[in-house]
Amino acid sequence: MSTATGLGAGRMLDTAGRPAVTVTTVHELKTSDGATVRGVLSRVPGARTVVCLMHPRQDLTHHPLVPALLRAGAAVWTQHTRSVNNDLNLVHEQAVLDVAAGIGFLREQEFDSVVALGHSGGGTLYAFYAEQSGLPPGERIARTPGGRPTGFAEADMPQLDGAVFYAPHPGQGRLLMACIDPSVIDEEDPDSIDPELYAFDPANGFAEPPGSSRFTLEFVDRYRVAQRERITRIDAHARELLDDAKSSRTRFAESDDPVDRRRAIMPRIITVYRTDADPRTVDLRLDSNERPYGSVFGKRPDLINHGLVGFGRLSTPEAWLSTWSGNASNADFARCAPGVTVPSLFIELTGDQAGFPADSARMRAALGGTDKSARAVRGTHFGGAIARGERTGNELVGDEVVAWLGERFDLADVP
Repeated sequence: MSTATGLGAGRMLDTAGRPAVTVTTVHELKTSDGATVRGVLSRVPGARTVVCLMHPRQDLTHHPLVPALLRAGAAVWTQHTRSVNNDLNLVHEQAVLDVAAGIGFLREQEFDSVVALGHSGGGTLYAFYAEQSGLPPGERIARTPGGRPTGFAEADMPQLDGAVFYAPHPGQGRLLMACIDPSVIDEEDPDSIDPELYAFDPANGFAEPPGSSRFTLEFVDRYRVAQRERITRIDAHARELLDDAKSSRTRFAESDDPVDRRRAIMPRIITVYRTDADPRTVDLRLDSNERPYGSVFGKRPDLINHGLVGFGRLSTPEAWLSTWSGNASNADFARCAPGVTVPSLFIELTGDQAGFPADSARMRAALGGTDKSARAVRGTHFGGAIARGERTGNELVGDEVVAWLGERFDLADVP
């Protein structure tokens, strides 16, 4: 178990090593729209089932479940999207094409079964892919929320054979909708505050940590409405910026004026301040579970909210609408879930600080198909232990995933 204590500590906890017989290769793939993505394929002798791990924004090459899956007799594919570790221009529809390139590559390797494993935001990414790959090409989403053609109808999207959702949250946009600070008055002033909507004001029920805050339901209701209103305002700004860029491109096409050309390619960047302010992270009575005080970013949301770290800090207008807008994004787990008709396993962590019980219940109920399994495992969002001395959430999840795979798919005997 990791003993690190700094920012982000506990996100990726140590597990036992990979089998000595593992063979690992690195592959560079071209997507249907011409992007380059990379993945790592780890095999053990005789593996006929491959488990895929991806996240729209993070590198999962060393995810803690990889060794457990290899020891169980599955091959493992960990892949980047084109926006890995830099989500400034993360368009989820492009990430779906990245998934398609990886699944197509694995089909060429002639595995009997390809099973997706989506942890956190990877869950929504795979749900989005499963939904779109299961549709006839002509019925797939044709344009991104920003108006760009998706290329889905022309893309080869091989279907999955199974899907595991490990501590999925509702989607990047829905996640931000719940944790954005609605008290921001001026989007250009990170310190502007409407005191009647500020969650970290004792007058509204906030208590200095480690004590749990006590917000009234009336305050929470007003807060949630104001959060949606702030997202809607940013949506409108994003669309204004896209319209401005489109107008510049049109003028340049008609006039060939270099000024218009420069303006057409000029990046429009949206800055969003204060995005770690979900009342559930400091009032543990709200949608209660076994989570510790604080958010996935740390134990002091009241401070982190005003710092550099947070979701959706910088994005292009296209990326904002596709990924971070809870109003516009197609990458919404509950929206996509009915299209997940393959055998599925939904694992909820009882101390999750990002996938809360009400969210998990809604997402789980929305899954399509007839072979649906659900498990509740003690642990925090990134697989930590809830109490000192317990097995980690990652270890417990690994046991559940391996057992579920073994009941449905062919696993090799690993020496």
